[in-house]
Amino acid sequence: IAQRPAPVRDESRLMVLDRTKRAFLHTAFRNLLSFLEKGDILVLNDTRVIPARLKGIKEETGARIEILLLKERSDNSWEVLSRPERRVKAGGRISFNGGRLKALPKERLGRGKWLVGLEYSGDLYQILDEIGETPLPPYIRRDRAWESDRERYQTVYAKKPGAVAAPTAGLHFTEDLLKSLRGKGIKIVTVTIHTGAGTFRPVEEDTVEEHSMESEFYEIGEDSCRVLNERNPESRVVTVGTTATRVLETAVNENGKVGAGSGWTDLFIYPGYRFKVVDSLITNFHPSRSTPIMLTCAFSGKDFLMQAYREAIEEKYRFYSYGDAMLVL
Repeated sequence: IAQRPAPVRDESRLMVLDRTKRAFLHTAFRNLLSFLEKGDILVLNDTRVIPARLKGIKEETGARIEILLLKERSDNSWEVLSRPERRVKAGGRISFNGGRLKALPKERLGRGKWLVGLEYSGDLYQILDEIGETPLPPYIRRDRAWESDRERYQTVYAKKPGAVAAPTAGLHFTEDLLKSLRGKGIKIVTVTIHTGAGTFRPVEEDTVEEHSMESEFYEIGEDSCRVLNERNPESRVVTVGTTATRVLETAVNENGKVGAGSGWTDLFIYPGYRFKVVDSLITNFHPSRSTPIMLTCAFSGKDFLMQAYREAIEEKYRFYSYGDAMLVL
């Protein structure tokens, strides 16, 4: 499990899975260009991770409480994870950075989650940039996030704030690599889906059908849809990450056209799903029992993917968010 990113983003390793030949190839991510063709469409998730981890004090007792902002609702209310949950009480007040930001617990939502109201003056995202921490996943073991995580746990094309987890397949791209891809005639479009903490929640039910995905806000614009819908039949749609994949598969209609718009998606893709838009997938190596690995199993075939994971372990690939990548063709 990678505890830090590669020294240079595109120096990560890339394992290429050829579904037709049932074969693997090992290379560096910077060589992605060799596997894409002119006219292919690369789909990026341009969400931006917010410094959503906040450490504060319960005003009534002085007890320390940590919260993780998860999802914004209306009227400046947020769903949050709290730790330790037992110290949080409805009607209390949690103060951060000397009261610059306050959280007012309203309702217990279960699974350690609360609905809280936020009190502050000014722009919330600017305040978070100044007092919040990067919300690293639990398998990256740090007492606190490093300052360098603010830049490295973020794609170079991150634009729209709202995610509490990075779309990690995109962490390997550099500006130079994107420029080279465009120079080869590969089209690049963006979608937005604000990745939530639910991406780390393992499937605990006895069957996958019983698992419910936590909904995430997504958006896809007219320009991206036009490029996708006007593509040549031989052009491939290559999604960067399971999040971008879920956006396209949510937004496609029965005629195979992708519609512009925004909303919330809880689409859960697991083996047996028939993909309507996506032809190739770039993704990282995911934890077992996670929804991203189930989506990847659905795309590549479970047996073939498990074979690939065994090979990756033998070849000492680095796993999870800061780890290496795979390209499924």
